[in-house]
Amino acid sequence: MSLATPTLAPSPAKIPAVPAPPGHPRTRLLALDGLRLAAALMVCLYHYAGRGGVVSASWHQNPEHVFPTLSRAAVYGCLGVELFFVISGFVICMSSWGRSLGDFFRSRAARLYPAYWVALVLVTAASLVLPAVVRAVRPDEFLVNLTMLQQPMGVPRVLGVCWTLWVEVRFYALFALAVVLPGVTYRRVVLFCSVWTLAAVLSTAAGDGSWAQLLVMPQYAPYFTGGLALYLVHRFGGGLLPWGIVTLSWILGLRTATEGLWRPGTARDPYVVMLVVTLAFAVVAAVAAGRTRWAAWPWLTTAGALTYPFYLVHEHIGWFVIRVLHRGWGIPPWPTLLITLSGMLGLAWLIHRFVETPFGPRLKRALTAKAS
Repeated sequence: MSLATPTLAPSPAKIPAVPAPPGHPRTRLLALDGLRLAAALMVCLYHYAGRGGVVSASWHQNPEHVFPTLSRAAVYGCLGVELFFVISGFVICMSSWGRSLGDFFRSRAARLYPAYWVALVLVTAASLVLPAVVRAVRPDEFLVNLTMLQQPMGVPRVLGVCWTLWVEVRFYALFALAVVLPGVTYRRVVLFCSVWTLAAVLSTAAGDGSWAQLLVMPQYAPYFTGGLALYLVHRFGGGLLPWGIVTLSWILGLRTATEGLWRPGTARDPYVVMLVVTLAFAVVAAVAAGRTRWAAWPWLTTAGALTYPFYLVHEHIGWFVIRVLHRGWGIPPWPTLLITLSGMLGLAWLIHRFVETPFGPRLKRALTAKAS
């Protein structure tokens, strides 16, 4: 999920391979803030009403029986992750332009960790109060989860959604070493997208379980490369090369999403999966082409700020709240759903206001300070 503040970085000291358009304003892309929250709400809808498992215990039955109409749409909510990844490619390219590798690392760490640590504490506390919703967490598991390296270490995840952070971290590492370290330019971004796409295709042909698949993530690479190329469209204007990368990324993304989410007899329709993926690319393309300047409502800034903490806390803590409200207090399903959703947005605002806002900059300054 993209976490950087979507402001247009000034032109770097190093002249890019293609000159930036003159007079390109430094402006916040508010539409991206709205799209990020929309993606988070899609995932939330999937976790509350579009899947079985633990949430079925909270509702006391499968959500498809609780929400027979809503669940038909909610099963596609997991595709909000693909939208996140397209946005992430766009925003990371934008926010890294003109930055050093150290700046890039510090901004990512300061943005990711404070809210993540608080979410871990909250979910761990919930696991102690109501283990039926969240499995009790051992101290060693909790400590490894603090590092965000639980998946490669084979440690159970405290936050169910944090698998996407491991995907993002690998993307950051690849992009930082290949593009940010030597300096972000048009040519380097194009070369990175081209080489990554080729590596993803070759690793898929090589089969499952290879180191190449772990590194290049063929199932997710098309969304990141599509987002990177769309930022080139936004910064330098449209052209055959960046739009060609976007088109190829979209085609490969259709394939990976359909292959991963559709099986004969499942609740999802492959054509709807492809439609949602297409819309994910299309809405970010609209931002890149400047078609969303009309979306200038100030509340979109708040929407963007709430996205990351909301994404972290909504799943397990939301299931906890649903179980208490619906099974414990007997509140009907729809009021329970709306109260839970509102409560998670409120909790996200508290985390943003009292954790991210004060402690993110402090962590960044601490990482910047040189040893005496």
